[in-house]
Amino acid sequence: MKLNLFWVPVTVTMLTAGCATQHVATARNIAGNEPPQHVLELKAGSRLGEPDSPATSGSVVTVPDQLTMASAMALALKKNPSLAGFSAEIRARDAAALQAGLLPNPELGVEMENFGGKDALEGVDGAETTMAFSQLVELGGKRGNRRKVATLDKTLAEWDYQSKKLDVLAATAKAFVEVLIAQEQVALNGDLLKLAEQTTTAVSEKVDAGKVSPVEKSRAQIELAAARTEANKAVRELEAARRRLAGFWGGERVDFGRAVGQLGDISTLPDEESLKAFLGNNPDMARWAAELERSEAALNLARSEAVPDLTLSAGVRNFQETDDNAFVVGVSIPIPFFNRNQGGVSEARARVDKAQSEQRAAKVGLVTGLSDTWQSLSAAYTEAVGLRDEILPSAQSTYESTELGYREGKLDFLQMLDAQRTLFTVKRQYLLALGSYHLASTDMERLVGVPLSDIKNNKDNAK
Repeated sequence: MKLNLFWVPVTVTMLTAGCATQHVATARNIAGNEPPQHVLELKAGSRLGEPDSPATSGSVVTVPDQLTMASAMALALKKNPSLAGFSAEIRARDAAALQAGLLPNPELGVEMENFGGKDALEGVDGAETTMAFSQLVELGGKRGNRRKVATLDKTLAEWDYQSKKLDVLAATAKAFVEVLIAQEQVALNGDLLKLAEQTTTAVSEKVDAGKVSPVEKSRAQIELAAARTEANKAVRELEAARRRLAGFWGGERVDFGRAVGQLGDISTLPDEESLKAFLGNNPDMARWAAELERSEAALNLARSEAVPDLTLSAGVRNFQETDDNAFVVGVSIPIPFFNRNQGGVSEARARVDKAQSEQRAAKVGLVTGLSDTWQSLSAAYTEAVGLRDEILPSAQSTYESTELGYREGKLDFLQMLDAQRTLFTVKRQYLLALGSYHLASTDMERLVGVPLSDIKNNKDNAK
């Protein structure tokens, strides 16, 4: 039998399968030795979609005793649990893009006919055995379109990472501001408690000397008890705020001493129109260019899938009866009578329209959010400046004059107590106004994607 030529494809196939098995085994060994995937850490200048260099999963995060906002945000980006999966997701999308661009595998087919019959066809005496390779040839640019869609999916995952990273930064910054506010509240209530204790002591001395009514001592003690209650409440609120902040870098306990920052550091605001020009920096807006391109690529892919593919085949046929071999070739192509992917094209076209509508909605939503945030920020700034420059100095002066008048016996206790309450109420209002300013400023920076100080500096340099 002249089967030398016939068994060549079989030998090639077995060798190929063996190589593939070895390759898979090697890949598994490498994968088994890969380091674990880690969370993302902050790195200045990292490009879009490139997750910042991961920290080792078992690494110990060193939290400074004096915690600044920059340190808090760096810790959050390094160890925040919600960012941990983005690095793996982007790598998965990259692998999907690689897979989408691969050629289809060739197929090996073996066919035997004219055997197991009667007379001349009894057994395998008259058998004809055909072994052939076939290869699907994709037409219409399917493979390129498929890879483009998968590549844009990766780009969208990168934009999602950027958006989530800004969310984490903004939330951490706001939690840090809340800790600063709570710290100032503790200090303010501590001052009020100390003042209430001094007042109670002074009133008690006057009562003992018979200069004032014992009723004033009771009032002073009531104020002291209220001040002590407020001081304890402020301490509990500070502890809760500290725990919330530590949670952004996965801390199960508060592992820093004191947050360090200047709440009183406020500056004039850029106008609303100049801020709108920076909305393009927001990844929630910038991603729509890739989203639209991806929907267009999906439409092109749907159109290309309407083009039928070729299947080419070539092989060898062995004639058992004559012990001869011969080559066989073939070509097949589907006839697109019924399925021309009409539904797929219509679906993809509808998704293009949907993406365009969602892009417009996203832009309107961001512009509206910017306007609302700017109003809140402007109101907080105006309130803080008014309290700082006018109301707080006046309340301080009134209290000092009233306290002096009470000590000299010119004013009664209620007048002094009212001035004291007014002063600390104004101080609390000022503190809350500063907090509102910084929280709204953080929201604005999340919307425009850049610090407000940079916008203001650019505007000043342009003049």
